Amino acid sequence: MMKFTSLAITTAVAALLLAGPASAQTTAPAAPAAKSAPATTAAPATAPKAKAERSAASLECSKQADAKGLHGKARHKFRAECKKSGGKAM
Repeated sequence: MMKFTSLAITTAVAALLLAGPASAQTTAPAAPAAKSAPATTAAPATAPKAKAERSAASLECSKQADAKGLHGKARHKFRAECKKSGGKAM
């Protein structure tokens, strides 16, 4: 009897753990309502925005930090100071 109870509890816990991600899924977007409506070429307002381009100073500072082998807080501090000076060598 103890083995059956343990199996039932384990199954219930597994079902609860798997139910969370399953309920978080979104539904498919709705199809267009009418074919006679004019087609638009503009992107929808909810489209993800493109990543902003990194400035030349930011790229130069990253290259300098790589050359110095900096990581973590030291890299962050170096890049912040470097970008303030416009990417000039320090």
